[in-house]
Amino acid sequence: MTEKITPEEIQKIISSVPLLSASANQLLQATTDPDHDLMQIVNVVKTDATLTARVLKVVNSAAFGLINEITSLDRAISYLGERLVVGIAIGDCAAQLFDKELKGYEGEHGALWRHDLRTAIASREVVTQSNSTINPDLAFTAGLLHDIGKALISDYLQGTASDVLQKIENNEFSDYLAAEEELIGFDHPRAGYELALVWKLPEPIAEVIRFHHTPAEASEEFRELVYAVHLGDNIAMMGGCGTGADSMQYMLDTNYTQYVDLHPNALANIMLVVNEDYEKLERSFSEAGE
Repeated sequence: MTEKITPEEIQKIISSVPLLSASANQLLQATTDPDHDLMQIVNVVKTDATLTARVLKVVNSAAFGLINEITSLDRAISYLGERLVVGIAIGDCAAQLFDKELKGYEGEHGALWRHDLRTAIASREVVTQSNSTINPDLAFTAGLLHDIGKALISDYLQGTASDVLQKIENNEFSDYLAAEEELIGFDHPRAGYELALVWKLPEPIAEVIRFHHTPAEASEEFRELVYAVHLGDNIAMMGGCGTGADSMQYMLDTNYTQYVDLHPNALANIMLVVNEDYEKLERSFSEAGE
């Protein structure tokens, strides 16, 4: 018998989650500003000795295969790109969420991080290959955080996965989102959105977290970004990397073509890029102790 989560209970759960560091928050705010430049990113990282050390460790990991060691922070950030620097900062702060065993989804330790990293890469490629005006780094960051709500509600769904899948197959639930809402009174996008408010995440990222499965409901201002991550999420799952039993158990909004203009061959190309980039990034984070 599952237990319903009240708004008060979700706030209690969120209060036990560490806040983002000041530097991670500043990086997120900076990267959503279309007029920011790389020096702003460098200046934020320079104020955080731990993050500086981590960035230098990642860029010099064997995964990148650099002949000469990079010791300059400016060069390191320029080489990695701001999306990876933001990813390192978020990964440090929210490690307990990303690495959590998702018992309610029958997902193992680290499944959330692996899926989110693949979604981030796919979302970046969606906007790049569709010639979108959206900043690819923003799409990457939004993809990295889109499923954070699963870590908050997973324990409440423990033991329900097989029953949910059976009911979806029997059309008793339209998808996994409907099952979450029915069983515990909260779905993972809404839970993640509540955390986004507490973390004071930039509005575009908060919108992605709230509406990544229902992009048509997002504010018109952010809908193109939300559709890009919606598609990136599905591409990650199509590539065999979900978060457990719920993989491929959500509705694909086929109206994405109104917001994301992709060539017919683009999806296959994106899946190849996701596999290649994921292996490199995951190895670099692992070697650097992420």
